[in-house]
Amino acid sequence: MATVLEKTQTRNDTDAERAKYLTFQLAGEEYGIEILKIREIIGLMDITAVPQMPHYVRGVVNLRGKVIPVVDLRTKFGMESAEYTEQTCIIVVDVGQLTGIIVDTVQEVLDIKSDQVDPPPPLGAGVDTSFVSGMGKVGENVKILLDIDQVLDMSELSAVAGEAATDAAGTEF
Repeated sequence: MATVLEKTQTRNDTDAERAKYLTFQLAGEEYGIEILKIREIIGLMDITAVPQMPHYVRGVVNLRGKVIPVVDLRTKFGMESAEYTEQTCIIVVDVGQLTGIIVDTVQEVLDIKSDQVDPPPPLGAGVDTSFVSGMGKVGENVKILLDIDQVLDMSELSAVAGEAATDAAGTEF
Protein backbone atom coordinates (compact mmCIF):
# COMPACT_ATOMS: atom_id res chain seq x y z
CA MET A 1 0.00 0.00 0.00
CA ALA A 2 1.43 3.39 -1.02
CA THR A 3 2.08 5.98 1.65
CA VAL A 4 0.69 9.51 1.47
CA LEU A 5 4.19 10.78 0.56
CA GLU A 6 4.47 8.28 -2.32
CA LYS A 7 0.99 9.23 -3.61
CA THR A 8 1.88 12.92 -3.42
CA GLN A 9 5.20 12.33 -5.22
CA THR A 10 3.44 10.38 -8.00
CA ARG A 11 0.84 13.14 -8.41
CA ASN A 12 3.59 15.82 -8.58
CA ASP A 13 5.54 13.79 -11.15
CA THR A 14 2.39 13.50 -13.30
CA ASP A 15 1.68 17.24 -12.98
CA ALA A 16 5.27 18.05 -14.05
CA GLU A 17 4.82 16.00 -17.24
CA ARG A 18 1.92 18.08 -18.51
CA ALA A 19 1.60 21.66 -19.62
CA LYS A 20 -1.35 23.94 -20.24
CA TYR A 21 -1.74 25.49 -23.68
CA LEU A 22 -4.10 28.16 -24.94
CA THR A 23 -5.31 26.89 -28.31
CA PHE A 24 -6.45 29.03 -31.22
CA GLN A 25 -7.10 28.83 -34.95
CA LEU A 26 -5.38 30.37 -37.93
CA ALA A 27 -6.69 29.56 -41.41
CA GLY A 28 -8.47 26.46 -40.11
CA GLU A 29 -5.34 25.03 -38.45
CA GLU A 30 -5.09 24.61 -34.68
CA TYR A 31 -2.19 26.04 -32.68
CA GLY A 32 -1.23 26.27 -29.03
CA ILE A 33 0.93 28.54 -26.89
CA GLU A 34 2.03 27.62 -23.40
CA ILE A 35 -0.33 29.38 -21.00
CA LEU A 36 2.55 30.79 -18.92
CA LYS A 37 3.39 33.12 -21.85
CA ILE A 38 -0.17 34.50 -22.10
CA ARG A 39 -1.01 37.73 -20.26
CA GLU A 40 -4.53 38.31 -21.55
CA ILE A 41 -6.91 38.01 -24.46
CA ILE A 42 -8.53 41.18 -25.77
CA GLY A 43 -10.97 41.97 -28.54
CA LEU A 44 -9.73 43.56 -31.71
CA MET A 45 -9.17 47.27 -31.18
CA ASP A 46 -7.92 50.23 -33.20
CA ILE A 47 -4.34 49.57 -34.28
CA THR A 48 -2.09 52.52 -35.06
CA ALA A 49 0.08 51.79 -38.10
CA VAL A 50 3.79 52.54 -37.79
CA PRO A 51 5.65 53.34 -41.03
CA GLN A 52 8.48 51.16 -42.35
CA MET A 53 7.71 48.13 -40.23
CA PRO A 54 7.85 44.52 -41.38
CA HIS A 55 4.71 43.55 -43.34
CA TYR A 56 3.42 41.32 -40.53
CA VAL A 57 3.52 44.07 -37.87
CA ARG A 58 0.11 45.74 -38.03
CA GLY A 59 1.17 48.54 -35.70
CA VAL A 60 0.67 49.29 -32.02
CA VAL A 61 -2.17 49.54 -29.53
CA ASN A 62 -2.52 51.43 -26.30
CA LEU A 63 -3.20 48.79 -23.66
CA ARG A 64 -4.06 50.64 -20.45
CA GLY A 65 -1.40 53.29 -21.08
CA LYS A 66 1.27 50.92 -22.40
CA VAL A 67 2.10 50.93 -26.12
CA ILE A 68 2.52 47.37 -27.40
CA PRO A 69 3.28 46.10 -30.92
CA VAL A 70 0.72 43.90 -32.66
CA VAL A 71 1.65 41.13 -35.11
CA ASP A 72 -0.78 39.50 -37.53
CA LEU A 73 0.17 35.84 -37.12
CA ARG A 74 -1.40 34.85 -40.45
CA THR A 75 0.85 37.31 -42.28
CA LYS A 76 3.89 36.34 -40.19
CA PHE A 77 3.40 32.71 -41.22
CA GLY A 78 2.92 33.59 -44.90
CA MET A 79 -0.77 32.62 -44.93
CA GLU A 80 -3.42 34.32 -47.01
CA SER A 81 -4.86 37.30 -45.15
CA ALA A 82 -8.51 37.24 -44.13
CA GLU A 83 -11.11 39.76 -43.09
CA TYR A 84 -11.33 40.25 -39.35
CA THR A 85 -14.55 38.95 -37.77
CA GLU A 86 -16.24 39.07 -34.38
CA GLN A 87 -14.14 36.03 -33.45
CA THR A 88 -10.82 37.70 -34.33
CA CYS A 89 -8.91 38.71 -31.23
CA ILE A 90 -5.54 39.72 -29.89
CA ILE A 91 -3.63 37.42 -27.54
CA VAL A 92 -1.20 39.45 -25.44
CA VAL A 93 1.96 37.43 -24.81
CA ASP A 94 5.05 38.15 -22.74
CA VAL A 95 8.23 37.51 -24.73
CA GLY A 96 10.45 39.84 -22.76
CA GLN A 97 8.00 42.63 -23.58
CA LEU A 98 4.25 42.54 -24.05
CA THR A 99 3.26 41.88 -27.65
CA GLY A 100 -0.13 41.28 -29.23
CA ILE A 101 -0.75 38.56 -31.80
CA ILE A 102 -3.86 38.60 -33.96
CA VAL A 103 -5.53 35.19 -34.34
CA ASP A 104 -8.73 34.06 -36.07
CA THR A 105 -10.36 32.64 -32.96
CA VAL A 106 -9.37 31.47 -29.49
CA GLN A 107 -10.54 27.96 -28.62
CA GLU A 108 -9.72 26.56 -25.18
CA VAL A 109 -7.04 25.82 -22.61
CA LEU A 110 -5.82 22.23 -22.83
CA ASP A 111 -3.66 20.08 -20.57
CA ILE A 112 -1.29 18.23 -22.86
CA LYS A 113 0.93 15.55 -21.36
CA SER A 114 4.55 15.36 -22.49
CA ASP A 115 3.95 11.87 -23.92
CA GLN A 116 1.28 13.40 -26.20
CA VAL A 117 3.81 15.78 -27.79
CA ASP A 118 5.99 14.72 -30.71
CA PRO A 119 8.82 16.78 -32.18
CA PRO A 120 8.02 18.62 -35.41
CA PRO A 121 8.40 16.35 -38.43
CA PRO A 122 11.47 16.88 -40.62
CA LEU A 123 10.30 18.90 -43.62
CA GLY A 124 13.60 19.32 -45.43
CA ALA A 125 16.53 21.69 -45.23
CA GLY A 126 14.64 24.67 -46.69
CA VAL A 127 11.86 24.65 -44.08
CA ASP A 128 12.41 26.39 -40.76
CA THR A 129 10.47 24.75 -37.93
CA SER A 130 12.53 26.24 -35.09
CA PHE A 131 9.44 28.10 -33.85
CA VAL A 132 7.45 24.85 -33.43
CA SER A 133 8.06 23.34 -29.99
CA GLY A 134 6.07 20.22 -30.82
CA MET A 135 3.00 18.59 -32.26
CA GLY A 136 0.38 17.97 -29.57
CA LYS A 137 -1.83 14.94 -30.13
CA VAL A 138 -5.25 15.60 -28.62
CA GLY A 139 -7.69 12.82 -29.44
CA GLU A 140 -7.75 12.56 -33.24
CA ASN A 141 -6.50 16.13 -33.68
CA VAL A 142 -3.00 17.61 -33.86
CA LYS A 143 -2.23 21.02 -32.36
CA ILE A 144 0.88 22.83 -33.58
CA LEU A 145 2.56 23.97 -30.36
CA LEU A 146 4.46 27.22 -30.86
CA ASP A 147 7.54 28.50 -29.11
CA ILE A 148 6.28 32.09 -29.13
CA ASP A 149 9.73 33.46 -28.24
CA GLN A 150 11.04 32.02 -31.52
CA VAL A 151 8.01 33.21 -33.52
CA LEU A 152 8.43 36.86 -32.51
CA ASP A 153 11.65 38.70 -33.32
CA MET A 154 12.11 41.00 -30.35
CA SER A 155 14.61 43.37 -32.00
CA GLU A 156 12.04 44.37 -34.64
CA LEU A 157 9.19 44.56 -32.15
CA SER A 158 11.18 46.62 -29.65
CA ALA A 159 11.89 49.14 -32.40
CA VAL A 160 8.16 49.31 -33.24
CA ALA A 161 7.14 49.96 -29.63
CA GLY A 162 9.94 52.50 -29.12
CA GLU A 163 9.12 54.46 -32.29
CA ALA A 164 5.42 54.49 -31.56
CA ALA A 165 5.94 55.61 -27.97
CA THR A 166 8.17 58.48 -29.17
CA ASP A 167 5.67 59.50 -31.90
CA ALA A 168 2.74 59.29 -29.49
CA ALA A 169 4.41 61.18 -26.63
CA GLY A 170 2.44 64.28 -27.44
CA THR A 171 -0.64 62.46 -28.69
CA GLU A 172 -3.42 61.32 -26.42
CA PHE A 173 -4.86 57.87 -27.21
